Amino acid sequence: MSPHSQMDKKPSTRKGADFCSLRYGLAVIMHFSNFTMITQRVSLSIAIIAMVNSTQHHGLSNASAKVFLTDTLNNPSRSIKTFNTGASVYEWSPETQGIIFSSISYGIILTLIPSGYLTGIFGAKQMLGAGLLISSLLTLFTPLAADVGVILVIVIRTVQGMAQGMAWTGQFTIWAKWAPPLERSKLTSIAGSGSAFGSFIILCVGGLISQVLGWPFIFYIFGSIGCVCCLLWFIVIYDDPIHHPCISDREKEHIVSSLTQQSSSPRRSVPIKAMAKCLPLWAIFMGFFSHFWLCTIIITYLPTYINSVLHVNIRDSGVLSSLPFIAASSCTILGGQLADFLLSRNLLRLITVRKLFSS
Repeated sequence: MSPHSQMDKKPSTRKGADFCSLRYGLAVIMHFSNFTMITQRVSLSIAIIAMVNSTQHHGLSNASAKVFLTDTLNNPSRSIKTFNTGASVYEWSPETQGIIFSSISYGIILTLIPSGYLTGIFGAKQMLGAGLLISSLLTLFTPLAADVGVILVIVIRTVQGMAQGMAWTGQFTIWAKWAPPLERSKLTSIAGSGSAFGSFIILCVGGLISQVLGWPFIFYIFGSIGCVCCLLWFIVIYDDPIHHPCISDREKEHIVSSLTQQSSSPRRSVPIKAMAKCLPLWAIFMGFFSHFWLCTIIITYLPTYINSVLHVNIRDSGVLSSLPFIAASSCTILGGQLADFLLSRNLLRLITVRKLFSS
């Protein structure tokens, strides 16, 4: 049998997905884990509008400045409540802001490959849980680090990126053991949609939190949510269905039997030279690179652009910036459902579905 025919072979599965099963519960928990990590990553993008002096004051238009002064004279108590929330303001240049924004991505790059090997040693549950816990704790300490100095903020964001890189990698190992082939798109799309939904939520409510409570509470709230999610993760999640104490025998048999029908190859060293010459691999790499480049630019700079260039206040800037991600979250889940539908009905080959959806 050729490699292509092996790849396109669809293992049998029982009709209809059991949405009350443990594996779908795992997808929901991982959805909230991704939700938590992306909110912690994007929180600075919306908070920095209030954190940076030049962005908050010099970005006001003349008309807005007049309205602000008039409102201050007529109602001083309102002006103090709105703008004096006890939060510090920093003189960070655009270049410094760019370094702070990018530091978390450098951290993610540093741990993506090593964490794959460490996951095989310590287990995906431990790696993902540890990454989520470290990221959450560092989020809580970000306001304190900003008061100490910009260097400490960069260091914290870099280490936070390393922790999130560990967590991202661990997800693939877990789904390799928990997701039946014909449900893999559904499960991974439910889990992955947490990133888009988290981006929507943090951008939508972050500006309101900053305006009402002060920008440090953006980090306090979503850092605390991450700690709670981490506790839930360590209690509920196991590396594979065989060792989970609460899984039903029917579901365990279904997952194990469906995975045994997949073609497997013996473990061997990573073929670096062959990978470097593989054009399909480079095509996948370029596709993901372009996709994440675009998403990172939108997530990182759209709130600042809307606030400083279009002169929209921090609350409305966050709401406008969040709109692309509610659409992305919905399409991620629907896309996974559609992909599994096309495969289960034998309407398209597996490779065709992947190329179509990637395009």
